[in-house]
This record gives sequence, C-alpha cells and structure tokens, in this order.
Amino acid sequence: ENLLRARRPIFIEDKYTDRGKWMDGWETRRAFGRIPNHELDWCIIKLGLPGVIAGVDVDTAFFRGNYPEACSIDAVHVPGNPDLATLLSSSTRWHPLLAKTALQGNASNLLPIATPDATGRVVGAAVTHLRLNIFPDGGVARLRVYGSVVPDWTAIRRFGDVVDLAAVESGGAVLACNDMFFGSRHNLIMPGRSVNMGDGWETKRKRVPGHDWSIVGLGARASRVRVIEVDTNHFKGNCPESCAIDGLDDPSATVASLVDPARAWREVLPRTKLRPHTRHFFDAELEDRANLSHLRVRIWPDGGISRLRVHAELAGSAP
Repeated sequence: ENLLRARRPIFIEDKYTDRGKWMDGWETRRAFGRIPNHELDWCIIKLGLPGVIAGVDVDTAFFRGNYPEACSIDAVHVPGNPDLATLLSSSTRWHPLLAKTALQGNASNLLPIATPDATGRVVGAAVTHLRLNIFPDGGVARLRVYGSVVPDWTAIRRFGDVVDLAAVESGGAVLACNDMFFGSRHNLIMPGRSVNMGDGWETKRKRVPGHDWSIVGLGARASRVRVIEVDTNHFKGNCPESCAIDGLDDPSATVASLVDPARAWREVLPRTKLRPHTRHFFDAELEDRANLSHLRVRIWPDGGISRLRVHAELAGSAP
C-alpha cells in the first residue's frame, strides 16, 4: 500500500521493525536462497480508473543500497472488481507495457510509455490493472501512473444525462495553465472536495498587472452547461478576488492552439467576485453556455481554487 500513498516518501533514521529497517515503500526480502530460476518479485495494482498509460514514475526515494536493479510493467483490462485468483489465472492475458528497464537508486525513475497527441490526450487501449515486476528484489517507495482516463459512460450516466464533464472520472483533463507554483492544475478536477489547501490549484503572488488562467478539456462535448461550481475550499487568505470562465467548441483543438493569445474564446461566466472557503454555484449568471468542448478559467489577480465542476448535458447521444 505504501506504493500509492499520496505524500512524498520520508526517511526516519532510527526507526526499525521486527523485520528490519522501516522504509516508506514496498520492499521485498533478498532473493538468494529462494527457488531456482525465480528472478523477480511483483506487485499487482488496480488503477483508480481505466485509462491509457502515458508514463510511470518508479520512485526509489531513500532506497540506496537496496533498490531493484531493474523493473518491467505488464498490463491488463479486466472490468469490474476481479479477485486475485482471476488476475493470477492463466486465462488472464497480461501484455507487456514496459520492457525490462534499469533503475537508479534514491531517484524518480520517469519512464515513458506513450506520447500524448496534439490535443493533450493519450490514445490507445485502456487498461485496469498493472503488474510491477522488480529484478531481482529490493524496494520501491512510490509508483505514479500517468495517462488519460477512459470513462465508463454507462456508469456515469446511470442517474441521467447531466454530468460533471470536467471531472477526471468523465475523462476531463486540465490541459494547460500559466502558473501552478503552489498547487497542481490537475487538482481542479479530482474527485470529492479538497482535503486541504495543498489539494487545489494555486498560483504564486502576482506582482504585475494581469491574471492567471487554466484550461480544461471536457471529457465529452457539452450541448448545454447547466451549472458551474467554483470551490475555494480551504483558501481563506489566498483565494482569488474574482474569476471569469470562457469557452469554445472545438473538440480537436490542439494544446498549442488553446494557449495561443490570438485564440477567440466565448464568455460563459463574466468576471465575478469570489469568496474565501466557499462553494460558488453559477447558473443564472452563465451566458453563452451551449456547445462547448473546452473551458478557460481566469482568476484575478492570483490565488487558489480547489475544484471546478461543470454540470452539463451531453451533446446528442455521445459518447
């Protein structure tokens, strides 16, 4: 379970357990003395959402003399909640995702799998589970898996056709921003409300005129936006003074064209004052709300927003 902890790994100098030195990661016993020809250890991870993998970070932080020599990764798509017996069955066909690759100790080993296209999305076959193989043994502190979510639209639409199309569960993606000094732009579309101030998008203090911005690609084209929620949860002395939201309808837009200053956007929400530590719901305030594929959030002059929700009707029968 340490592999998936959200916080960065830590090291406690004098902490030991009855198995030896306490380490903030997954560490296996030494390989010698085991069955012949057994050259690797492995761990199976269920992804939070099915998706196409762009790359991984096999982080060996603080594993200096006990990190694996190499790793490889296999993947499979098994819907639902398969038990371990199913995943280990010979009928479950795992396929190689990452070939055996040398690792460095006490380092983030950033390993590419696929390249996002010009729209910022990764295309390919979706997977639900990964198997991390380490050669021959050792310790890994964290595993981070990056890519594009492939939404389960049957599940998403079970309660109707008005859904949060910005949400990561719906395939939304925060494609670009001008600044995220204190908090990642990707936090804007994460599930649930933020747990603290670090679980949001926050920019540094601006010392020149202007505003900050972030661009969200919706998971599917919206025929009509019903309600937009801007949540400043936990941002008390550092929420923006105001925000505005612009939109456009161009599902094939590239990231380069989205960030082009000459790009024409439509005003969806005029510049509106924000309050600290508050969920703001905008409905009557929305203007040009039909046929949208992307939204741009602008904040004045800087600060933090924890979540952005875009409750909208899907265009036609898509996806």
